[in-house]
Amino acid sequence: MDRQIQRVIAANRKAYHDYLILETIEAGLALTGTEIKSVRAGKVSLREGYAAVERGEAWLKGVHIAPYEHGSYFNPDSRRPRKLLLHRVEINRLRGKLEERGLTLVPLRLYLKGGRAKVELGLARGKKTYDKREAIAERDARRQIERAMKR
Repeated sequence: MDRQIQRVIAANRKAYHDYLILETIEAGLALTGTEIKSVRAGKVSLREGYAAVERGEAWLKGVHIAPYEHGSYFNPDSRRPRKLLLHRVEINRLRGKLEERGLTLVPLRLYLKGGRAKVELGLARGKKTYDKREAIAERDARRQIERAMKR
């Protein structure tokens, strides 16, 4: 099995705080020439992004890819919807799961794999405030135990 090197460009750490990630999916990303140059330069923000299935196609929305500095006036809009490259079977399976109450698709990581831009999507359910507090309490308890074990 030949492994390809992954270079993580952007990660959405806030998604792990706001959502309970049920499963992850890797999808390709259809970008223009200047957009891929901006991605390689690391000018990406996943913070407000989400994915949706519309008219049988998967789209990544709300992700900010800064305009390429050396591009011309042909640079695309920084927040335009970008097509996700998935197989029809995967899109249909995702559409079925998204129709369930309370599930959403959030981008977790954007990375380069074999020279191609890929996005890791998480099928997620939103956390309630008490779930977030519980997760913080568990993390703090784990840290205290580790500190005590060191001493």
